[in-house]
Amino acid sequence: MLIGIPRESKQGETLVAATAKTVTQLTNLGYDVIVESGAGDLADQPDSAFTGAGVRVATTQEVWAADVVVKVNAPTDEEIGRLRRGATVISMMAPGRSPELLAKLQAQGVTALAMDAVPRISRAQSMDVLSSMANVAGYRAVVESAHEFGRMFTGQVTAAGKIPPARVFVVGAGVAGLAAIGAASAMGAVVRAFDVRPEVAEQVESMGAQFVHVDMEQEVSSDGYAKEMSEAQVAATAAMYDEEARAADIVITTALIPGRPAPSLLTAETVAGMKNGSVIVDMAAANGGNAAGTVADQRVVTANGVTILGYTDLAGRLAAQTSQLYGTNIVNLLKLLTPEKDGNLGLDFDDVVQRGITVVDGRAAGDGGAAQITWPPPAVQVSAAPAAAPAAAAPVKEAKPPMSAGAKVGWVLGAIGLFWLVNALAPTEELRRHFTVLMLSIVIGYYVIGKVAHALHTPLMSVTNAISGVVVVGALVQIATDDTLVLVLSAVAILLASINVFGGFAVTRRMLAMFSKGA
Repeated sequence: MLIGIPRESKQGETLVAATAKTVTQLTNLGYDVIVESGAGDLADQPDSAFTGAGVRVATTQEVWAADVVVKVNAPTDEEIGRLRRGATVISMMAPGRSPELLAKLQAQGVTALAMDAVPRISRAQSMDVLSSMANVAGYRAVVESAHEFGRMFTGQVTAAGKIPPARVFVVGAGVAGLAAIGAASAMGAVVRAFDVRPEVAEQVESMGAQFVHVDMEQEVSSDGYAKEMSEAQVAATAAMYDEEARAADIVITTALIPGRPAPSLLTAETVAGMKNGSVIVDMAAANGGNAAGTVADQRVVTANGVTILGYTDLAGRLAAQTSQLYGTNIVNLLKLLTPEKDGNLGLDFDDVVQRGITVVDGRAAGDGGAAQITWPPPAVQVSAAPAAAPAAAAPVKEAKPPMSAGAKVGWVLGAIGLFWLVNALAPTEELRRHFTVLMLSIVIGYYVIGKVAHALHTPLMSVTNAISGVVVVGALVQIATDDTLVLVLSAVAILLASINVFGGFAVTRRMLAMFSKGA
């Protein structure tokens, strides 16, 4: 079968549905591929790159006459008219908001696969273009905000005075939000974030940000998406949004509800109360925006000097990388649709992924039949949903309440008494000294290790390896003694510290291997 890659007709679009690298992967699946001349110019993919990859650069008519047409944006009315009956078109289509588009594709008798309808299940992650683009857009949102902010993100102490770090507040901790958190944290900003899904708090904190908690009832997401908030939740979060936005230098909003307009989170009063020079990047601008005053694709400066960016092409501003990611998503989809690698695309509606992305089934149209609209697909239970408890499951034990302040004081006093007793009964001064050093080491180690952030656990392993090495050396010095007790303790210390050293290096090596490219 022949795959055609057309040039995007949307005004200002920089992306292309395939790169020189991904077209090679498509030909390895048995397909013939042609690319419209100039399709990849704005994504650093000139015609010479495609011809160098062994595919032909063709005219517009040839590309749209292909068996399979792959593009980024939904086809226009004119482009739909170019598709031959029985062909397959693959692109982003927003099927939930585009019933007219589906009707036109049905009338044309084609099969339509919507890349933005990939179900949110683990097996389909490699085809999820929304996540790919949101990841790039979240990073770019921070870059755009830094440009508008005009000051450093990281704090510094210099001879000329102290520079405080920028304060960034991220609303929504999905793919885009987490990417923004990671980028802002890496640039040295103090990052705070909120999401109505309580299960993402640990992800936020693991990236070095502080999760903002609100005193309200929060429901664990069943499909990986945030739900529309109730009136009680809106009331509980409104004051928090106002307080956080007024204190922040940069606010990045990413809140979206599938199939609905974007929720309004930052009111005009809140924006008016923000500091002069602060920046809002509204990543939900295409769906109406989360902030009052947002205008899609526009930069707006309010009367009090707040800049609101409503850019909807954030991913397209890093066109080369985004095109590569989108092209890879396409390759992964076609691998699923071409299991025999024979260049013949087939659909299996028993597969929830293939059924989920098929919004129009035109396979019968090629033989004179009629195409059928197949959207929406049957519901898919995804891994984000909590597992149902078995009917006969044992009752769950109640969580132990946190230790009270009085109990903590009691334990500390008990430990001090035990320490005094052991020192009082120790037969030699040398043993008292060694025992004192041991106890102080335990206390210091507990507080040092216990206060380390999640994001530093991997580098911490190297530090503990070094500490264990010091323990081994110290124990080797102490083992040359006639005191039986010191001899036994030194031997145990050498054994345990050695296990920690070798085990730490083994685990570190395995973790580094996860980030190494294959041969």
